Amino acid sequence: MLTKDRSRTALIAVAVAAAALVGCGDDDDGATSTSTTGASSPTTGAGPDLDGVVDIGGRGLYVRCSGSGSPTVFLEGGDEDTSASYAFAEERLSETTRTCVYDRANLGRSDPDPGPRGLPDLVDDMEALLDAASIPGPYVLVGTSGGGYIPVGFAVAHPEDVAGMVFVEVPSPFLDPPPDILEITAWDHPTNIEQRDYLQIERDAWDARTRIGDIPVTIISNDYGPEALAGERTNVEDQKGWLVLSPRAKQVVVTTGHAVEEEDPDLVIDAILEVVEAARQR
Repeated sequence: MLTKDRSRTALIAVAVAAAALVGCGDDDDGATSTSTTGASSPTTGAGPDLDGVVDIGGRGLYVRCSGSGSPTVFLEGGDEDTSASYAFAEERLSETTRTCVYDRANLGRSDPDPGPRGLPDLVDDMEALLDAASIPGPYVLVGTSGGGYIPVGFAVAHPEDVAGMVFVEVPSPFLDPPPDILEITAWDHPTNIEQRDYLQIERDAWDARTRIGDIPVTIISNDYGPEALAGERTNVEDQKGWLVLSPRAKQVVVTTGHAVEEEDPDLVIDAILEVVEAARQR
């Protein structure tokens, strides 16, 4: 497991360095290697369930949707997480509303896309997938760890399509990363399987923060406690920076460690369902 119960500095370093071995989530099938569209028959958004690779214009992204209802919950996994990382939540969420997960380019069953991949590339893929797969809005966007920056980019570009947001331990960006972090997070580092420009994506999402609308937003942040390392001590305070997205935004502080979804999955599921219900009452 990458990015779990670690200081912020070790978080990204270990996440990228170990990606080739284990991925960054509870991927029971260990599927973090890339594959071509041929791994699954192309599909469309027709029918109550969706499970397959969708052509977004010359390459395919794997997507899985279940359940019905509005708003649609769209789940964005952490760094190098495949769609399997949300297995803990899909069933319960889909009992209440339409719920979708996917594999980003270069992960799982999705096609590769050469780097450098920045925030605009990731948001473009998300936009193209929602359109090509006919996944209806409005959306409650959920992001875990490093996956949280992508929903921010989408929400800033399409505020009218966003009904709510949930952040699960999405840190503020590194202000002054040391040379070893700069090296190992570079898009062309041999272990960077997503070929993402990690640090630039963080900065771009953080700099893009603005009020999305009067929507429910929940920020789940971990308090590392009195024995926290230097990079962890201001985690809760730093993540308050996401509260600017909505006057209804709130922060929930936990002491689970970084992997909130592993240590307290019910808390994460309940937070998402609470935002869904609040969005429906708008």
